[in-house]
Amino acid sequence: MNKQTVKSVLIVEDDMLLSLVEERLIEKMGHKVAAKVGSGREAIDKAKELNPDIILMDIVLKGDIDGIEAMEEIRKHSKVPVIYLSGNSDRFNFERAKKTGFTDYLVKPITSNDLYKPFEKAFADDKDEDRETSVFSRSEKANLNKTA
Repeated sequence: MNKQTVKSVLIVEDDMLLSLVEERLIEKMGHKVAAKVGSGREAIDKAKELNPDIILMDIVLKGDIDGIEAMEEIRKHSKVPVIYLSGNSDRFNFERAKKTGFTDYLVKPITSNDLYKPFEKAFADDKDEDRETSVFSRSEKANLNKTA
């Protein structure tokens, strides 16, 4: 992203090590991490409090709600772009996540290269109400093809 504007990112990840890795990837891309939280409820509260430019959301989280349920709640007051991170490529969670209008759905592990295009897409046209993509990440496509 040339001459990019620094964006604030809310990281929602319950694995501390992965959270640190994701923070480094975001910073390497030239953005700032507004906060890191480990549960869906914390994500809802921080999204309201901080109004981040984008959310990097794990799906399986500690607590009584997962990342998709947290995003459904956040959607009631915000159209913030979200990039989901999943430990697997199951179709059920992908279909649930689609209903929240995500920017991308990536399968872990991720690299900064995996994040560049979703970030560019999220901010390419801030007027675009439909930020959802039906394109799976490369690794997810491969996994789905194996299970099909």
